[in-house]
Amino acid sequence: MTIHFETLGCKLNQIESESAAKAFYDQGYIISSKNLTRASGTQKDIGLAIINTCTVTGKAEQKARRLINMLLDLCPDAPIIVTGCYAELDGAYLEEIDNRVIILPGSKKGYLTDLAEAFPPSSLQKKFHLESLKEWIDTKTREEENLAFRLSTDVFFSHSRASLKIQDGCNSACSYCRVRLARGKAISLDAESVLERVQELEKKEHCEVVLTGINLSQYFCPKTKKNFTALLDYLIKNTDGIAFRISSLYPQSVDEAFCELIQSERIRPHFHLSVQSGSDKILKAMKRPYNAKKVSEAVHLIRKAKEDVFIATDIIVGFPGETEEDFLETLSLCKELNFAWIHVFPFSARPGTEAFLLKNTISAEILQKRVILMTELAKEQKKAFVLSQVGKKRLAIVEKRRSIPARAVCDNFLHVELSNLNTKEAQMLAGQEVRTLINHYENSNKIDARACVFSESDVQLSRL
Repeated sequence: MTIHFETLGCKLNQIESESAAKAFYDQGYIISSKNLTRASGTQKDIGLAIINTCTVTGKAEQKARRLINMLLDLCPDAPIIVTGCYAELDGAYLEEIDNRVIILPGSKKGYLTDLAEAFPPSSLQKKFHLESLKEWIDTKTREEENLAFRLSTDVFFSHSRASLKIQDGCNSACSYCRVRLARGKAISLDAESVLERVQELEKKEHCEVVLTGINLSQYFCPKTKKNFTALLDYLIKNTDGIAFRISSLYPQSVDEAFCELIQSERIRPHFHLSVQSGSDKILKAMKRPYNAKKVSEAVHLIRKAKEDVFIATDIIVGFPGETEEDFLETLSLCKELNFAWIHVFPFSARPGTEAFLLKNTISAEILQKRVILMTELAKEQKKAFVLSQVGKKRLAIVEKRRSIPARAVCDNFLHVELSNLNTKEAQMLAGQEVRTLINHYENSNKIDARACVFSESDVQLSRL
């Protein structure tokens, strides 16, 4: 019997889905995580579908509802478990979609591991009994247990690079953010447990681990008093060679101590700064804990510490009250700091947040114009960064997908096609780190450049 996973939203959701999938796999289930479409047709082998939802924007919630309805049609014999942040905040509404929809609040997501153990394939008569499943979940969700770090795995079905959740929740009160309402206050996995999990990944020969959380800048281990910078130092000193990639940071956490540490070759030259705006007026209205000057300082410090570094950012366009001058300040800051990529989000008013009630909204026409301008800048700067890497050698991890040419993700986050690997070679190297030469820029939504693999002796690899 197949358990199908659909995951929306952040890196944290992805690692939590991977961990839940591993629990079902260990019980003998077949795991499916390839996104389905209406064209996929009826899925008779799927006995249970699990949707891990996101609530960051209205579009993310709309996508979740469409996905629920689609899976109800494609998987006629399967209960549909809906979990994640959207389920945490609006579970009662989602449950009304259909009798086969079962809500598992995001805060109770960790019970998916228990569910796999409670319903092994051998206990089922060809399919899940809907009422028994509902009763079990209803009982478990009434229990009081801290499940924040229950979902962890060293086996990854959908990703070539390992990820580890070390933090959850957020103590900030950003006026537009609904995720903090779903995830709760900041909580951190203690440093010793983080180290144990990283060491286990290293034993399983993972070359890299992505450290994830809702707000890594608020990582703090009460037992050891370590903040995120101290944790990184601790991990580097107590592991052998595994590399670390940092999922996202607030600009104010980038200081001299952090940048001295990231000079280590084991810290990937790839950083994502959650900026949102370049206007101090808008940042204040958003209740962000920094200003544009601090953003600039953070970027310059990182570039001083790391060569060929890929620095990406998030920008919200059209926040209520954003004037043309405010937008141009943001555009100017993004140009000045030359971000390698800009994730552009049109403002989405989220229920339960302060910004939801703001009246000075931006017209749809102006909002669309600003989104286009910012997106054009993002593409221009991405192209310039990729071109700056042509002719350079970079470490890269070969992806597990069975596409030809094979693909890989470089240490500085360039997504490349490996032109000199055949199918057998690509499968042999999947998940492994290789040395590549960036050959040329590729104007594609799927890859940034084409590259070739080199051997240790710097001779171009045509066959292993």
